[in-house]
Amino acid sequence: MWLTPEEHDRAVARTSHVPHLASGLVAGLLDGAPEQHLTLSGQGLRDVTRIAAGAPGLYGQIVAGNAEAVVELLGEMRQQLDVLIATVASGDRAGLEEILQRGVRGTRAIPAKHGGPPRPMRSVWVSVPDHQGELARLFGDAVASGVNIEDIRIDHDPGRPVGLVELVVEEVRAEHLLTSLEERGWVTHR
Repeated sequence: MWLTPEEHDRAVARTSHVPHLASGLVAGLLDGAPEQHLTLSGQGLRDVTRIAAGAPGLYGQIVAGNAEAVVELLGEMRQQLDVLIATVASGDRAGLEEILQRGVRGTRAIPAKHGGPPRPMRSVWVSVPDHQGELARLFGDAVASGVNIEDIRIDHDPGRPVGLVELVVEEVRAEHLLTSLEERGWVTHR
């Protein structure tokens, strides 16, 4: 695929630079937040803010070098944020769900590994006891199921004796993985 320099700038602004800046804004809401608020942090927050931890000097240089495309997309994002604010403030649940559905469609537009066509994915949630070797056992059982794991996230609360592992798989294989893991004694969350 060949892109003009302008198309390339807009593409990397959309797929890299603006997401990094948005992540930084969300993470910035945590700076100075009350500790009791932060104790409720879950994996979703970690997912959204993960890229905000990148080197500010390096990313500032990258964004500055593509400022025109970034500013244009930030303007579009600001318009969408204004609509979101108005929608939430008015209690327009149908409008809110449409905004969220647009986000779902956006995630489904992201190409699969190696630039392949997008494939519907589904998360399979498994409770994992906090004992040595349990994560390795889970991965072994997942491999034995014959289902390819596309992504993994681990949420562990130090105050609990179990962790929660999210195994992201092709949607058409999720039920098979759930059944296979349950047959091997794993506690899954449907």
